[in-house]
Amino acid sequence: MRRVPNPAAVAALAGLTVFALLAGGCTLAPKYERPSPQLPANWTSGQPASKTGQAPQGNATLADWRQVVADEPMQRLLELALANNRDLRVAALKIEKAQAQYQISRADLLPKINATSGADMHRTPAKLAGTPVAVTSRTYSVGLGFSAFELDLFGRVQSLKDAALEEFLATEVSRKSVELSLVAEVATAYLTLAADREHLALAREILATERDSHEVIRNRFEFGVANELDLSRAQTTVDTARVQVARYQAQVTADENMLALLAGQPLAAEQMPAQSLAEVAPTLPVPAGLPSEVLTRRPDVLSAEHQLKAANANIGAARARHFPSISITGAVGTASTAVNGLFAGGSGLWSFAPQITLPIFHAGAISAGVKAAEADRDILVAQYEKAVQTAFREVSDTLAQGASLATQVEAQTSLTTATAKSFELSTLRYEAGVDSFLSKLDAQRSHASSRQEFIAARLGRQTNILTLYKALGGGWSAQGE
Repeated sequence: MRRVPNPAAVAALAGLTVFALLAGGCTLAPKYERPSPQLPANWTSGQPASKTGQAPQGNATLADWRQVVADEPMQRLLELALANNRDLRVAALKIEKAQAQYQISRADLLPKINATSGADMHRTPAKLAGTPVAVTSRTYSVGLGFSAFELDLFGRVQSLKDAALEEFLATEVSRKSVELSLVAEVATAYLTLAADREHLALAREILATERDSHEVIRNRFEFGVANELDLSRAQTTVDTARVQVARYQAQVTADENMLALLAGQPLAAEQMPAQSLAEVAPTLPVPAGLPSEVLTRRPDVLSAEHQLKAANANIGAARARHFPSISITGAVGTASTAVNGLFAGGSGLWSFAPQITLPIFHAGAISAGVKAAEADRDILVAQYEKAVQTAFREVSDTLAQGASLATQVEAQTSLTTATAKSFELSTLRYEAGVDSFLSKLDAQRSHASSRQEFIAARLGRQTNILTLYKALGGGWSAQGE
């Protein structure tokens, strides 16, 4: 260490730092190319494209969930859930963590400058110092400097920074996936609550009817018109209806609790007003003409791609280990034997210590590291392709189910009308003494069952639309991407 400042050395130190910053953008990572798994041109829904309305058109876009959910109470519940749901909060905190980790990796591209001050005092015995008395020496210093700053000539640090950025972006996209799932779950839970309330109202209606019927049969039995078997069967229908009422009461309570959990706070009755599916504005249908390429904008597919890009960047960091590593340590400051002399003339000092490390023999560890990084990249390529193919299957399955549910709702509507007429005629025939009570009971059970199944079919049709938007990644705006 010299005691005389050298402007040329300081200028060389600054020049090397600037050169390192300019060279930091170069990496040895392979050029990224998005995998293109083969997919059919049309959705494989089991229906003609003209019938499903899903023939691919390049100008079709997805809608934001606010344009999909038309029911105002449901919209308010979704806003509450997006503001208070704990799973979404965890996803947001993970983004903050990933962002901090990216900033840490990015900071490695710049030298870490520290201010230092110190004092060195020691006493040397007279025999060791070769003087008549012991010698006490003191040295004080202050300065600025950095230690072991790596000149990223071959892009190792840059590649690690790129990988950290992709990890951060993957985490950010994962939050969108959580948000999309939450929207679908809340909307489905609200529709399920409305359907179960309708089931409960129907069960209570059936119970009241059965009790009235039981009372009629009991009076007929007392007058000797009906037999004991008819009375026992009437009691059976009453008890069955009571079981259904109790079951749906518990189910409605469970639905309300689920909505409160998803919303992240207790909900008042006025926040869940729907008493039947008819009171919930239907969700809007999926726009026709969505091409299969829209799947590459699904949050889980985007997350898989960012993970793949991160693995691709790690290959560059692994390759850079084949090349020399250059690091420098430097400092500039003042030193004196007395504190009041630190800033006096002639007290300046500087140090400059470059170091180059060239790998000679590592027993194949560096090459193995490159192969491991390439294998990680190939694994993530396969996982990305599987994510796209899985997304395609989910959309195709949901489209097929939607076509089936539309037919089921149509058929169930006709069935409910037919069983109502059959029940009406069976009741008249029984009261006229033409048919037995068993015939009336069978018609009554068929009508009650068809009405319950009609509610379930309508619920399935509505939730299928939500499932399709989730499968398409449609809870966010494609135009905004």
